[in-house]
Amino acid sequence: MRYDFKNIEEKWQKKWEDNGAFKINEDDNGKPKYYALEMFPYPSGNLHMGHVRNYSIGDVVARYKKMQGYNVLHPMGWDSFGLPAENAAIKNGLDPAEWTWSNIDNMRGQLKRLGFSYDWDREVATAKPDYYKFTQWMFEQLYKHNLAYKKKSYVNWCPSCKTVLANEQVVNGKCERCKSEVGKKDLEQWFFKITDYAQRLLDDIDKLGGWPDKVKSMQTNWIGRSEGAEIRFKIDGMDKELTVYTTRPDTIFGVSYMVIAPEHPVVGELIKGSETEAECREFIKKVQNQSEIVRSATDTEKEGVFTGTYLIHPFTGEKIPLYLANYVFLDYGTGIVMGVPAHDQRDFDFAKKYNLPIKIVIQPKGQNMKSEDMTEAFAAEGIMENSGQFNGMDSKEALDSIIKYIDEKGIGEKKVNFRLRDWLISRQRYWGAPIPVVYCEKCGEVLVPEEQLPVILPENVEFTGQGKSPLSECDEFVNTTCPKCGGPAKRETDTMDTFVCSSWYYLRYCDPHNDKMPFDKEKTDYWMNVDQYIGGVEHAILHLLYSRFFTKALHDFGYLSCEEPFENLLTQGMVLKDGTKMSKSLGNVVSPEEIIEKYGADTARLFILFAAPPERDLDWNDTAVEGAYRFLNRVWRAVEDLKCYVISDTSDMSDLNDDDKKLRLAVHTTIKKVTADCERFSFNTAISSVMEMVNALYVYKEKVNKENYNKSVITEALESLVILLCPFVPHISSELWELMGKETDITSENWLKYDDNALVVDEIEIVLQINGKIRDKLKINPDMSPDEMKELALESEKIQELIDGKEIVKCIAVPKKLINIVVKG
Repeated sequence: MRYDFKNIEEKWQKKWEDNGAFKINEDDNGKPKYYALEMFPYPSGNLHMGHVRNYSIGDVVARYKKMQGYNVLHPMGWDSFGLPAENAAIKNGLDPAEWTWSNIDNMRGQLKRLGFSYDWDREVATAKPDYYKFTQWMFEQLYKHNLAYKKKSYVNWCPSCKTVLANEQVVNGKCERCKSEVGKKDLEQWFFKITDYAQRLLDDIDKLGGWPDKVKSMQTNWIGRSEGAEIRFKIDGMDKELTVYTTRPDTIFGVSYMVIAPEHPVVGELIKGSETEAECREFIKKVQNQSEIVRSATDTEKEGVFTGTYLIHPFTGEKIPLYLANYVFLDYGTGIVMGVPAHDQRDFDFAKKYNLPIKIVIQPKGQNMKSEDMTEAFAAEGIMENSGQFNGMDSKEALDSIIKYIDEKGIGEKKVNFRLRDWLISRQRYWGAPIPVVYCEKCGEVLVPEEQLPVILPENVEFTGQGKSPLSECDEFVNTTCPKCGGPAKRETDTMDTFVCSSWYYLRYCDPHNDKMPFDKEKTDYWMNVDQYIGGVEHAILHLLYSRFFTKALHDFGYLSCEEPFENLLTQGMVLKDGTKMSKSLGNVVSPEEIIEKYGADTARLFILFAAPPERDLDWNDTAVEGAYRFLNRVWRAVEDLKCYVISDTSDMSDLNDDDKKLRLAVHTTIKKVTADCERFSFNTAISSVMEMVNALYVYKEKVNKENYNKSVITEALESLVILLCPFVPHISSELWELMGKETDITSENWLKYDDNALVVDEIEIVLQINGKIRDKLKINPDMSPDEMKELALESEKIQELIDGKEIVKCIAVPKKLINIVVKG
């Protein structure tokens, strides 16, 4: 028989599906639960190698845990709302739903061809009404708990298409559709108040022991907690104040200018009638056409325009000029920043450019800097000067004193600030979950009653890529009745950010067919939280942070017992080709379909798991793929040649010769190593260990005469080999298990335990060196002491010959490894 991977894989995939091999429920004979989950894909049409890697890693985890006796939940679904479906509708005249479901059908088939152990009965798709009904329900729970609200916010606006664009639709400041310069427009938008959870999200990062430090650090920085003070500055000539937030109140006396975000709502009033009004308006227009990424980049030139307005310094009474600046943002702090050029590099650069004063108020200890000599800002701690009653104080100690003074004088207060902003969820698109709100002239803003959910997306919409969202042009959708008074009302035409859909999908898998609630609490109490979550590090901030927010909110509302969604997190590396990310434009894409067709799914899985540790980037290598295929053929031949020696009872392991013991040592060393490696996801080294074991099996097969084969040892070796390979290459393992006469399903077999007795070695080989060069080898008892090793080495005839007439300087023994005799003469 030959290794016919195509028929073998089709055979076992059909068996698994027909037998419901991976269907799961909450009551499985008292087994401990294990929830293994990979981030679900966007149904773009075809799997790429990044998908194959992600899902292969997850499948090993799921199969390994199942064989360890866990009740394993391993589901799959589709993050199926989003912009690409709408773009396909505009570009090709396709219906977004039809395009999406077609892609899902294709990708589901590809996943099944790879043999992943998903419970397909639990499949979800975020674009199906039975799912987005509960996405809308989630919105309503947040709304009822004052965590969803509407306010004006700047959005990307294409003047040519006359439409709002998502950030991903803006490429280098231009509309991806028509290439026009994109500006900003102030529109009413829906937000989730994630900032209410900022401190808890930050505090609980320390509880995420199974997360990579890199991801925890990224979330910490994104939340961005800082302590400082808010200080109020009066506007010269107006009965108004502006409030600034600063983490460095110790530098308050060094303020020589102030800067305000160009989009700040007070700017229009401040510049009106000033000599620089025209220049300011031109600057505002220019900045509005820049993305925040460009504006905040360290290498972007810091630019500004004087507003014509002065603020009054609350400590000194000085008039401080107020500038518009491109590096200040409305949604961070108060949108107004103190300019302290001597002690902040950004401010220093700005002051030098616009010839503004540089006031030193903190000196390095033991030094006396002069502002005219400064080539860069001094941002460290030091001794206060030019700071009134705070002169001579250590700047760190002065912080609390200045904040206390500010509070006593009523000009400010201590303040904790977060970089994290509220989550803008409004999207002016069609292909998303409709926001379940109607607007009534009499009743105002009204939620759609829960019993009327879902608010269904209409099908008769037109996609032009021009003007407003297609939903706003659909009269039968827009015009409705008020749930409160029964009068005429208008529906909200914004849809939700797709991150809302993906922020709770892991909960739906626990109870996917529930049509009354998104999930039953008893079921989430059983399955949650996710024991192992696997996905790309690019989701380290937004998706993972939003999911944490949703879980905490649902816990607070009484729907969940857990407060964190994911116990452990593995972020796998990318799949590269020739050192770069696979891309159609670069022509370096490797199709999973082609690899499966040529070598089989097991080869694709084996290569992608063996080529690199999961968390590292993997560089595709055609030769290594062929090597993985050859290895599977080698395994096939070994079992095919030796299966006739398989017996049902291997309990008798007495009367073993040296060759038998060596093979058993290789088998049980491998069991021990693979088990340890699977626990820490070192799948590449686990597979390497199995390859060494196969080598040992071939050595035994070729060295020992067939009539001297020990059937118990061979049976144990073959059974162990196939079970150890099963999580990695399940099709060939299932077939070989059957070929050995086994009637059970290997995927339901128990994981192996190594035998300590088999790991006991009667003798080992060490090397004998003279002055560091190998001169002989010696077999010894592994428990031999260093002194006994030296004595035996010096008795070697070859060593005696080589050191004859020479002086032995020292003799170094490395237990179980080597003896090095240092001589001279």
